[in-house]
Amino acid sequence: MADTKDLTTSEAEMTSDVEATQAEDSMETLADAVEAQDGETKGGKAAWYVVHTYSGYENKVKANLDKTIENRNLQAEILEVRVPMQDVVEMKNGTRKTVQKKMFPGYVLVNMVMNDDTWFVVRNTRGVTGFVGPGSKPVPLTEAEMKPLGIHTDNVNIDFAIGDTVIVVAGVWKDTVGAVQRIDENKQTATIVVEMFGRETPVEISFAEVRKLN
Repeated sequence: MADTKDLTTSEAEMTSDVEATQAEDSMETLADAVEAQDGETKGGKAAWYVVHTYSGYENKVKANLDKTIENRNLQAEILEVRVPMQDVVEMKNGTRKTVQKKMFPGYVLVNMVMNDDTWFVVRNTRGVTGFVGPGSKPVPLTEAEMKPLGIHTDNVNIDFAIGDTVIVVAGVWKDTVGAVQRIDENKQTATIVVEMFGRETPVEISFAEVRKLN
């Protein structure tokens, strides 16, 4: 009986030690994130960060983050959440078909101003496992890393306004014609209305990929 009691006490002590270690790890992760907030990020400048997610949760993470941004009015601090896609040609039943697939399964890009609040919101979004960076420190992407992803850092001057008709000159929607419904200077995108399956559908396109129709 004494041996059983000693064993139970030992197990309780081990559990307590594990919980303490987990708490210390969580605090270290938070400290790492706060420490990473230096230079331009502390000055309030947005940058692109890579967030790791559970496999298959990329679109769910984007949807959850977009909803949280709207509910908490964080549009000025978390500017965009993106799941990079690419066109892939597949052969099915002897027919070539172009489909869109994720460029980086398990990852989501977030354009945000890094601070305590935004870090907490993104890190605690369901499906997110952490930021990508050494020691879990959120490290912004460089310009060289952003170019292959179709992310442009230079502002594009536009000659169209809401209500104008534009044509898409590049990307998945190339040659599509639609009316401008919304313009987002921060994200450098225009939302146009296109006809899809017999109904009007809003589509967000980069400024660099649209031209005004005369």
